[in-house]
Amino acid sequence: MNFQVVVLAGGTSKELVPLVSKELPKALLPVANRPVISYVLELLELSNLKDIIVAVEGKEAHHCVEHWILEAYMDRLRIKVERVPDDVGTAGALRAVAHLLTAKDILVVSGDIVSDVPPGAVAAAHRRHDAVVTTMLCPAPVSGPSDSGSSIAKDKAKKPGHYNRIGLDPTKQFLLYIATGAELEKDMRIQKSILCAVGQMEIRSDLMDAHLYAFKRSVLQEVLNQKDKFQSLKQDVLPYLVRTQLSSEVVLNGVQQPEENGNEKASYQNNQELLSRVLSNSSTASFHELYALGPKGSIPVRRTHKCCVYIASNSKYCMRLDSIQAFSDINRDVIGDASHLSGYSFSAHNNIIHPSAELGSKTTVGPHCMLGEASIMGDKCSVKRSVIGRHCRIGSNVKVVNSVVMNHVTIADGCTIQNSVICSNVQLQERVVLKDCQVGANFVVTTGSECKGEALAKKEK
Repeated sequence: MNFQVVVLAGGTSKELVPLVSKELPKALLPVANRPVISYVLELLELSNLKDIIVAVEGKEAHHCVEHWILEAYMDRLRIKVERVPDDVGTAGALRAVAHLLTAKDILVVSGDIVSDVPPGAVAAAHRRHDAVVTTMLCPAPVSGPSDSGSSIAKDKAKKPGHYNRIGLDPTKQFLLYIATGAELEKDMRIQKSILCAVGQMEIRSDLMDAHLYAFKRSVLQEVLNQKDKFQSLKQDVLPYLVRTQLSSEVVLNGVQQPEENGNEKASYQNNQELLSRVLSNSSTASFHELYALGPKGSIPVRRTHKCCVYIASNSKYCMRLDSIQAFSDINRDVIGDASHLSGYSFSAHNNIIHPSAELGSKTTVGPHCMLGEASIMGDKCSVKRSVIGRHCRIGSNVKVVNSVVMNHVTIADGCTIQNSVICSNVQLQERVVLKDCQVGANFVVTTGSECKGEALAKKEK
């Protein structure tokens, strides 16, 4: 397919503290006991997209991610792990690896996506339309625990998030307008030229930008070079390309587009070449080509480029692990309704208990649960809708509900854990009660502690 892929793996995201640390960057956070980035890499492999650059922010994060990828994927993918500077944004990360990009088209994907939408389908749509950019849109997910004691969480679970305001043409193939972030609070301003060219526009607020984009490489590099203050693909690069699609400033197909000056004789030969190239890549002319044509309908006199969308069906799963709530939701989903993403075979009881795990007398592990390798549970324990990692030691009379417990965690007798995340090497002493909490790596929660809605972690030195 002649695509290169850039996976933006991030570093140690502030939004995910205390789950992330220097030893556990965002890309390696576990989803059903697998690093989240593995879901993206395997999805790319299934689409035969194997020429991959992984961009990681920061020295420590780069070392951890590179070490894991070298062990897991080097015999399966043509993959380079590149360190990029901290806090330069998604556009800045692409600038840092731009010298490695040589393919005609580039697929850029966030390393925190868990999805079953084939990226190859996005790449194919991009090529079919000869687009400058194609962005994948998915139905906005519903966030919040499905069975929570928190009334706030229950209220959240009723409502899908509003991520963007998006304008589409009647065929739902072209992106005409996009507002994200702070722009959502402002009045909508639609360009008259786009409305006149397309006739009508559908405004949607129920779609999520999945942070998976296909770009024409020459255009992407041109924009990144000329707009050196652009930091975000979503908030800077994509809106710029959408806004300028009928007054394009970019070079397409290696041919400089004609100026909007009506001097048809001077540029006739170049215009004819451009028109033949553009139309040869489209079975029917889009409003872009029609808008570009001169008064006689023969040769283009205006600059245009195409911004396209690929909209995933409602039956597909797509979420980003970009918050603590999303971390919990995705883990719950991948061992629940989206279990086909896990890569594991579930038992007749609809759970996964590793053969090396040990269960005490009268201990139950319910449906939609996972118990990892070499973990041991004492007597009369109960696990519901939870993931427990590898090499954990859990005492007797312990209850774990709607929670994620990472690796090498010790939980003493009589503890109750609900709607919480327990990071690796944590120790919970006897009779600890945690509800809606996050406990950072290597932390010790002392005997009899009762915590609700707290983030417990060691102070960074």
